[in-house]
Parts: sequence; C-alpha cells; structure tokens
Amino acid sequence: MDQNRRDEAQVAAGFFDPDQNCWRVRQAERLALVIDGEDYFAALRQIVSQAQHELLLIGWDFDFEIEMLPGESDGDGNAPDGLPNHVGAFLQAAVDQSPNLNLYILKWNGAVVVAPGRLLSSAAVYVFSHDRIHFALDGHHPFGACHHQKIIVADNAFAFCGGIDVTENRWDTAEHLPGDARRVGKDGALLGPWHDATTALTGPVAEALGELARARWFRATGETLTPPGDGARDIWPESLAIDATQVEVAIARTEPPYDGAKLINEIECLFLDSIRMARDTIYIESQYLTTQTICDALYDRLSEEDAPEIIIVNPEAALSRFEDQSMHVLRGRVIDRLQTADHLDRFRIYNPVNSADEPIYVHAKIMIVDDTVLHIGSSNLDDRSMGFDTECDVAIHGHSELISSFREKLLSEHLGVSRLLLRETLGREGSVVATIARLNALKGRSLKPIQVLPETWVGKVLADTRLMDPRYVAGESSTAGKGVRPRHIAVAAAGFAAGYIAVKLWRRWSLK
Repeated sequence: MDQNRRDEAQVAAGFFDPDQNCWRVRQAERLALVIDGEDYFAALRQIVSQAQHELLLIGWDFDFEIEMLPGESDGDGNAPDGLPNHVGAFLQAAVDQSPNLNLYILKWNGAVVVAPGRLLSSAAVYVFSHDRIHFALDGHHPFGACHHQKIIVADNAFAFCGGIDVTENRWDTAEHLPGDARRVGKDGALLGPWHDATTALTGPVAEALGELARARWFRATGETLTPPGDGARDIWPESLAIDATQVEVAIARTEPPYDGAKLINEIECLFLDSIRMARDTIYIESQYLTTQTICDALYDRLSEEDAPEIIIVNPEAALSRFEDQSMHVLRGRVIDRLQTADHLDRFRIYNPVNSADEPIYVHAKIMIVDDTVLHIGSSNLDDRSMGFDTECDVAIHGHSELISSFREKLLSEHLGVSRLLLRETLGREGSVVATIARLNALKGRSLKPIQVLPETWVGKVLADTRLMDPRYVAGESSTAGKGVRPRHIAVAAAGFAAGYIAVKLWRRWSLK
C-alpha cells in the first residue's frame, strides 16, 4: 500500500466506528459508482453471466418478467449477448450455462402484497426452473416492516449495493428523455423518468456483503450457505469504468428488533456523524425527508453562525396520492422548520425535471458531505429506514477527488450541462447553491424548488400519527406496536364497513 492510500485508510478508520456507525470496514479492490438503471442492468447481466459458483440476490422486490435491456430484444426475445432479455428466463439460462452455479433469490414477503401480480412469475421461477435456483420469501421482520436492502453478490468476490431494485420502473438513461419508448411498463404504458444509484465493489468488502446476504438467507430459511472458495476472483462488468481502487468502504445497517435481537441503527449514527462534521456543503438525494433525528441535526447546523450549505434533491411527489399525503405532508413540515433556521439563506430543496419539464422521480439514496464523506445505499431519509426496515448502505471517507467528481457527475446530470461547465461555474461562484442558481437559468433540464403544499385533513392525520413512517428506538422490543398492526387494519375495515352501511341506509331513507 502506498503512502497516500495508507493515509486514507487511517482517516477512514478514524471516522468509521464499527458497532456504532457501521458494521464492518473492508477494502474494495475496485469500485464503481453507478448512476441510473441503464448502466446498472447492463452491468448486472455481465456479472450474472460471469458467476461460476454462487449468486446471492437480496432485494425488496424482483420482477422476473421485465426486460433488462429494453428495446434490445431480437425476434426470439434474446438480448444482444444471445441470452434471454427477460429477468426470469435470463437467470435460468445463466444457471444452465454454468454447471456449478447456485442462485439464491431472497425477496421481501410483503412485496407480494404490494404487487400480487408478480407472485405467479416468482412461483414459476421456483417451481419450473433449474434445481440450482433457490427462491425464498423473507418474513423475518416485525409486522408492517419490510426488507429494503438491495444487495447482489457473485462468487463472494463482486457485489452491487445501493438503491436500485430489479423490478419494473427502475430502468432509465442518464438523459431521462421525455417519452422514451424503451421506458415502458409490461402493460405497454409509458413510464416516467427515474433517477437511481448503486455501487459495484470487489474484494474483501464484497466478501463482507456476501456474509451479510448469507446471514439474511439463514434467518429467512434456516439454511446455512457455505461461501464459495477463491476459484472465481477476477469478476468485473466490462461496461463499467472503474472509479477507484484500494478504497476502504464501511458497511452500515438498519435492522429492527426481532426474535430477541436488539435494534441496529448504524446508518442513522453514520448520517448524524457525517452531518456534524460538515464544513461547507451537505448534498442529499432521497425519496423522503421525514427522519426526525436527522432533520433535527440539519436544523442545528443551519442555525449555526457559519452554517454549511444544505442541498436536498427529492421527488416532486410520491408514487401514489396516499403515500404523498402520508410522507410529503411530513416533508412540508420539515421544510418549513429548516427554513426558519436558515438565517444565512443556505438551504435548498429541489426536484429534477427533464428537457420537457417533466418531474424525474428520485429513488437514489445518497449523501455527500464536502468532498470528504459519501453514502450510497438503500436507506431513505425517513424514520422507517433508521429504525424499522432492514437497510444496507456503504460509505467512503477521505477520497476527495472521487467524492467531488461524483457530486459533479450527479449535478451535471440534473442540470443538463457538461461536467467541465459545472466545475468552472463552481470555481467562479464558490458555492453549490450559487452554481445551481446560475446553471438553472440555462434552457433545458433543471432543478426546481419544491413548494410546500397546504395540508389536507387526511394528510394531517397521517402525519400526526406517523402511521406510515414508524420506527423503533434503542431498547424497544418488536412487540411495541409500531407500524401498521392488525388492529389498525381491523379498525380501518370496521370504519369502512360502518361507512358503507351508513351510506346504504341514507340512500334508502332518501328514496322514501
């Protein structure tokens, strides 16, 4: 290890604190920071095709009917690599061509409730596919919680870890083109633009993620998986550029209390430690903005005499009206509160739009502090991700060129400008907020300020109860009644039935 890398490893070791703000710190021999689904799905196919012994697919959801490379199928349904383009058939073909490969697919059992139509394709993969394809639904969680990790490990030597699910609506290009015919659902309807991110990693950090994935499989199924040997160490997708080598990477988790195990909230601790050490800029991309502890920390930083700039990129709206009411009303309250602390005008919250002014949905989970700390993972800035759902993030500390370059790449994509123009503008302005304002004035893609909308009574009730955004705290057991419990469902059903009967009686009475 040369002196610079030795120094960076020491800096990382000083910031990361295993069992407090992370689980493990391990070296990535090679690392790539992957933005958007086009690059991810292409790389995923290459990794699956290279795997020889073991593939671990750990996810919130898997949709086996989607095309991995939209618009690239031939008349037989094959992608340019000659293998089937649809996920399920591709995985079966990959196992068929590798005689020693075992594939383990672990999917959150609640995804079947969220998207019941996908149960049939999941069952088909399990029942009719190769006997070296193993499929399980993971129900090892408190009621109402979900397994939200997105981890794929190949041969204990390569891993993806981040925010991209192998499911419908995740594929898009970095251009987020309006009306892109490749961005289409299984029903033929056009899907909206989608922004996402993940990481690709090799070496000891991939081994650690493999250990984490096999532990999840054991808890869900009771089956112990033995990691493969070192027979297939040189795995890397040829379509991905390597962004860095020999990087110390921290793995942080959220795991709710369950079966006597205590709450693990390493991700929350890592966020808080990162926010506290910021000097100039905190840049965040997330679906939500409701985490009470983190929003309190942002409020405290904005209240300081020399507050850092805080830039948050969120979706304009949630994916459903109910979710929007339950989560973005809470977000509106956070925005109002942060603005009261913003005495130096250094807080901004935006949503990205494409060249046709269409909102781009932000599914990425990223935080960049100065040019010092980078987080990418599955965790959103909501309370669920800090103490209710199962999450996994990775983080880097001290690689300033890598981290600042990645922030440039993200911002240049959102603003529709070259990285050179972004870098030059940032150099002149000396401020990320001022740079965004300057480049937003150009025609084309931009970051639009998010406006706080008036609260409806439904949104107020959902926000006040935090029904959809619960969490556990240290020392609290999984029987504490968090989340959507059976009694909530029973009360809702009783209320619906009472309302239905009342309407029927009123109609009968009014017709008399």
